[in-house]
Amino acid sequence: MAKVFTITVPPKMVNKRRERTSDPRYVDGQRLLVEAMKYLAQADPVRNRSAIELISEHVRTRFRMSDSPLA
Repeated sequence: MAKVFTITVPPKMVNKRRERTSDPRYVDGQRLLVEAMKYLAQADPVRNRSAIELISEHVRTRFRMSDSPLA
């Protein structure tokens, strides 16, 4: 029976922070969703309520306050 040897490699403990660059698509995406909700609310708020709630839920779960466009 063969023996297996493992050579462990210690992790690099250098915590370099990379330079963050903003992504305009992040902000544009949020703006587009808000404009869609405004349009639906102006067109017919009663009939479009479920669509507005769906978009609102997406914004709240996908774009939380802790999210950052710089990540």
